[in-house]
Amino acid sequence: MLWPALGLILVGFAIAAPLTALLVRMGHRLAALDTGGAAGHRKELRPVPNIGGIAIFWAVAFPFAVGLGGFWLLSDERIVQLLPALEPHLDRVRETTPTALALLIGMAVLHITGLVDDRRPLGAWSKLGVQLAIALVMVAWFDIRLLTVLDHWLGIGPLPSVVVSVLWIIVITNAINFLDNMDGLAAGVCAIAAALFMTATLINAQWFIAGTLALLIGALIGFLIFNFPPAKIFMGDGGSLVIGFLLAILTARTTYFNPDDPAFALGGGWYGVFMPLIVLAIPIYDFLSVTLIRLSKGQSPFVGDQQHVSHRLVRRGLSRRGAVLVLWAATAVTGLGGIVLGSLEPWQAQLVGVQTMLVLLMFALLEHATARRDASEDAGT
Repeated sequence: MLWPALGLILVGFAIAAPLTALLVRMGHRLAALDTGGAAGHRKELRPVPNIGGIAIFWAVAFPFAVGLGGFWLLSDERIVQLLPALEPHLDRVRETTPTALALLIGMAVLHITGLVDDRRPLGAWSKLGVQLAIALVMVAWFDIRLLTVLDHWLGIGPLPSVVVSVLWIIVITNAINFLDNMDGLAAGVCAIAAALFMTATLINAQWFIAGTLALLIGALIGFLIFNFPPAKIFMGDGGSLVIGFLLAILTARTTYFNPDDPAFALGGGWYGVFMPLIVLAIPIYDFLSVTLIRLSKGQSPFVGDQQHVSHRLVRRGLSRRGAVLVLWAATAVTGLGGIVLGSLEPWQAQLVGVQTMLVLLMFALLEHATARRDASEDAGT
């Protein structure tokens, strides 16, 4: 199953790259260009199409739907004839079909919501309501939950896991949406994170999660060809909401710790459950820091501005492309430690945690110096 899963990277790329190229031309022709967003948003408007999320969505959703349909429309014999490696997994695929359909529908709803918002702003609370509804459905009806070990450890049932899981889906969906603030940033960071998560699922033999992540990686790389600075197209909310939702759901479906299996592939350390936090440390840091900055200024955390970590790095002296590459590198540095977290000895896992915190502290110190410099310049004028 390793090579079929990896081959899906090429499938996602083969759909996303030409479709993105087509959307660049269509966006200009139809005047589907970047917009100012909701009232109060502060951004630099450029005559660039913001419909690239269409390519990302279809590069994942189309092969996902075709593959799912094939399992039900074709006979077992025909499926095994086409892909012999799937034979041991046929029953499992059919068992998880309702969850897969729910994932596909959730992606579609968020994609449409994002496309509408890109043309006519819906408002933060409307979008948040849609996200909350989808998160509750996925968690409560389809048992997409993180930290299920808490059910037994705390002895109060699934409520803690349900709350954590709903918050996780909403936070990561919005963190990726927030991160889409500079050419190539969100697509590159998410491609790196998805590759790291895929590595973990391949090690863990969770083939279908790995395959979905592979489609996402291919879609993001195909889109990045046209989104790398200077961008010819933006993904818009129609892309960022889908990517964030997918990463949140797929990480919740990944098993990081199994107390009943001493030989578990990702290791026996309970702290392996923190792998998603470490791999996604950069998007989470951006989300939390910009939210705190906005709240400290009496602003809504959902009203866009130029306070993201990428903007703060540019004010520190980096070029926009340099800031994007630094954040890509930081994602790889923290994430590489994350995928082996559960297999490490406790003291080694602590070092990975310290390494992650030091990377984030480095950004915080740079930004603090920038804030002091800006304050000094303002006082001088």
